Amino acid sequence: MSDKHEHEFEGFATRSIHGGFHGDEYGSVIPPIVQSSTYKFRNTDHGAQCFKDHTQGYIYTRLANPTIDVLERNVASLEGGADALACSTGIGAVNTLFFALLNAGDHIVMSESIYAPTRINIERHWSRFGVEFSFVDSSDADNIRAAMKPNTRMVFIETPANPAIAVTDIAAAAAIAHGNGCLLAVDNTVLSPVLQRPIEHGADIVVHSITKSLNGHSDVVGGIIVFAHKEHYKEVHHAWYHLGATMDPHQAWLVIRGLKTLELRVKQMQKSAKKIAKWLEKHPKVKRVHYLGLKSHPQRELNEKQASGPGSLMSFELKGGLEAGKAMMDAVRLCSLAVSLGGVDTLIQHPASMTHVGMTSEERQEAGIPDGMVRFSIGCETTADIIADLEQALARV
Repeated sequence: MSDKHEHEFEGFATRSIHGGFHGDEYGSVIPPIVQSSTYKFRNTDHGAQCFKDHTQGYIYTRLANPTIDVLERNVASLEGGADALACSTGIGAVNTLFFALLNAGDHIVMSESIYAPTRINIERHWSRFGVEFSFVDSSDADNIRAAMKPNTRMVFIETPANPAIAVTDIAAAAAIAHGNGCLLAVDNTVLSPVLQRPIEHGADIVVHSITKSLNGHSDVVGGIIVFAHKEHYKEVHHAWYHLGATMDPHQAWLVIRGLKTLELRVKQMQKSAKKIAKWLEKHPKVKRVHYLGLKSHPQRELNEKQASGPGSLMSFELKGGLEAGKAMMDAVRLCSLAVSLGGVDTLIQHPASMTHVGMTSEERQEAGIPDGMVRFSIGCETTADIIADLEQALARV
């Protein structure tokens, strides 16, 4: 980290509240929103110094901004990284990473159940520029190993996968990637650094849609890339500001505010999710529940090895299949029929016709996303009220 204060406090909640900001000339307790597109230089020599070395001062908010810097330092600290780059959206963060590190002829190995727009971007867009790809069931590390090629540049996994809730062994994936001279990137959106820190298990790069848990209030879109090593940060940084996927200062400020309650929110939502998953598993109309907090999940032990909890995202299937799921989702009152996850509001949606509609039916089946699957992101409402809403909705099936 660039600031010695970043690791002064060990407590996660303390760092999420205070990380990245050490006061200003006004004595502000909360980081100010520096809503300026450009910055004055003291003189022409200072301006020249800033363009030569960006650490000498601010130039233009696409290149750097004081408010955005606070967010980047904070999230890098929470993930145990060396530095971070905030982006305008989560998929903007992913594409910035690809833009910086993948060249024509390079090969990337990815989880087949990766976030759908990430997969679609590689298949339909980056492939046009000569990037090769392999999608594998990364929950079995042997599949990653078998997919490696001499031109593989990166292994990119999402764990737990959304919405299949499949887990990939981060340490095993890191060993395979590094053994082949590759980088390991991990999408850590689902569990957040409260519950999982991939860099501690060997990941080189961590990405987040900060739209989800990090902000947590369904009022901001954004992404962030965290780097274990400064050299990878420098490599991506140059492409980042030329590509222009940088964040807005007010957007960053809202996420900084959300981070202050991150641990409280994540743990409360997880507490509710555990109870709700057990209730759903016993319901006579429910065929299967996919949740890492249940004993029935085949990868529960692996998740416990690399994460401190199962989180608040689950998916389930009803015995009546797709039509039963649609009837239930149309009947909820408290839960919102909406996409996204990780916010204080409980959200329910149908992946096959909504978030993952861009994938073919065959691709969804391979990724563990059957047409009848319902994705359920638990919020911060009273647990009994969420269950009561599900109960009345299921009664209509």
